[in-house]
Amino acid sequence: MLAPALRRACARRPPPHWRHRSLSSRAEARARAERDLGERNTRVLLYGCSVVVSTLGLCYASVPLYKVFCQTTGFGGTTKRADPEEAARLLAPVEGGRVLRVTFDAHVSDSLPWSFAPAQRDVRLVPGESALAFYTATNTADHAITGVATYNVQPPQAGQYFVKIQCFCFDEQRLGAGEEVDMPVLFVVDPAYLDDPALKRVSNLTLSYNFFKTGDDLDDDDDDDDDDDDVELYPGDDDEGDGARGA
Repeated sequence: MLAPALRRACARRPPPHWRHRSLSSRAEARARAERDLGERNTRVLLYGCSVVVSTLGLCYASVPLYKVFCQTTGFGGTTKRADPEEAARLLAPVEGGRVLRVTFDAHVSDSLPWSFAPAQRDVRLVPGESALAFYTATNTADHAITGVATYNVQPPQAGQYFVKIQCFCFDEQRLGAGEEVDMPVLFVVDPAYLDDPALKRVSNLTLSYNFFKTGDDLDDDDDDDDDDDDVELYPGDDDEGDGARGA
């Protein structure tokens, strides 16, 4: 009775070479799985690094890109910047047009030791008529400082029609210690302003600037001091050299 059962049990057991082949296949499968996992982790790492680099690049470029976008569209009350051709097209005062009053406002960042104020309270004009205004800035620090101005128009929906032809805000401004300058802004209101239903009852606009510090120019003073030291040093050296030659 045991012999047939033993034969059947032995028949169900795989031959030795099958067991070795099964172990080898299992090892190859494990190695292949580990290799696939390593490649997948590498792809995820590369993807993550690319996302980080792209995000940093976008953050770095977002400020100038946003500024260009706002200048182009007038978004958020940002005024538009006109090229010469566009300025020539807009400079056509509307006869009998509604008179607009533009009030000027000025602010300075706490980190910038400047005084900054408009030279006039307001101007009145009709759309298509150019206007020139001035702001006065004074550097109250004992060293040169560079600043840049941001700007907008209120109400915000009027920004797309407020076009600057020339403005100090287009570039950084450097003021020496105690220096005072008058900064001009030449602008025009697009005649299309009168066709905007949202601005039908709006005749008062506010042009506002906010100055921020971009850098302290302390190196210039240090360079001047170094030049003075050099001037004082060379004569002594020449005397010593002459004395040595005379000896």
